[in-house]
Amino acid sequence: MTTCILIPGAGGDAWYWHRLVPLLEQRGHEAIAVDLPAADDSAGLPEYADTVVEAAGDRGDLVVVAQSMGGLTAPLVCSRLPVSRLVLVNAMIPAPGETGGDWWTNTGQDQARRECDRREGRSPDGPFDPLVYFFHDVPQDITDQAMAGGSPQSGTPFAQPWPLDAWPDVPTEVLSGGADRFFPAEFQTRVAQQRLGVTPERLPGGHLLALSRPEALAAALDR
Repeated sequence: MTTCILIPGAGGDAWYWHRLVPLLEQRGHEAIAVDLPAADDSAGLPEYADTVVEAAGDRGDLVVVAQSMGGLTAPLVCSRLPVSRLVLVNAMIPAPGETGGDWWTNTGQDQARRECDRREGRSPDGPFDPLVYFFHDVPQDITDQAMAGGSPQSGTPFAQPWPLDAWPDVPTEVLSGGADRFFPAEFQTRVAQQRLGVTPERLPGGHLLALSRPEALAAALDR
């Protein structure tokens, strides 16, 4: 039995994966959604990695799945756990020594988002609205739950240089949402090819695939 370790993005809330977990279990996998100490200003990338390692325990044959900001943490656990596969889902792909704060400029994310806005008829200079960029394809009841809860995200992990000298020697896949407005698919393809030599598999849906398209994500992870 494969165990999927699910690392959330900013806010660190394991709830993000709640629609995906039962679908993976139906396919015969164990699924562990990790809560990260996102609101704790004393916690950075090492503490996030410690939390993932603790959640995994002594399990073997691990598939580590990282959403968005979780891409900063997921590679850090590969030398500490028996990881057979690393899957990035609309995720940040860091470079050695790069801070999470610098990643946005270094990769050209803002320009890519603005180009996507123009292409799809939105003003690139309007106020940032999470309903527009994150929840546009998420069911309303799930959106309501998300907006009623959630945790703040400390800036501590974004200020820390990514500590690895190179990407871990673990088979890595990239899944991108074809309708992602925050990390547009073309942007993700360019970054993944430049930094990992990997071309993403494109799935239907936006940035929050585990909430909007859990069935498609489960099928991709099962493959």
